[in-house]
Amino acid sequence: MSKVAIVVLADTETHEALGRVVNALEAVKEFKDGHDDVRLIFDGAGPKWVVELEKPDHKLHGLYNAVKDRIAGACEFCAGACGVKLAGEFEGHPSFKKLVAQGYQIMTF
Repeated sequence: MSKVAIVVLADTETHEALGRVVNALEAVKEFKDGHDDVRLIFDGAGPKWVVELEKPDHKLHGLYNAVKDRIAGACEFCAGACGVKLAGEFEGHPSFKKLVAQGYQIMTF
């Protein structure tokens, strides 16, 4: 079984960013469907996506809902009022050192 942490850093401003979040969500779904230990983390500008993807009319809402249970958190420093669990283990950010120590591979989008 793989252990993977997928980190969304992309902002919501561009078509390229949309492509990055699609790839991140699809990767989470693939690992989830394969019964792997996968965590989805929103960091940097990424927490903005939570607000967008929660909208029922967003074209990625269904894919987001399929993997929402794998959200490990959003950067405490960056999240503001995004409405997801905050991950502020290291200076207000997720601890990537902790994830690596626990055997997770880290992929960023």
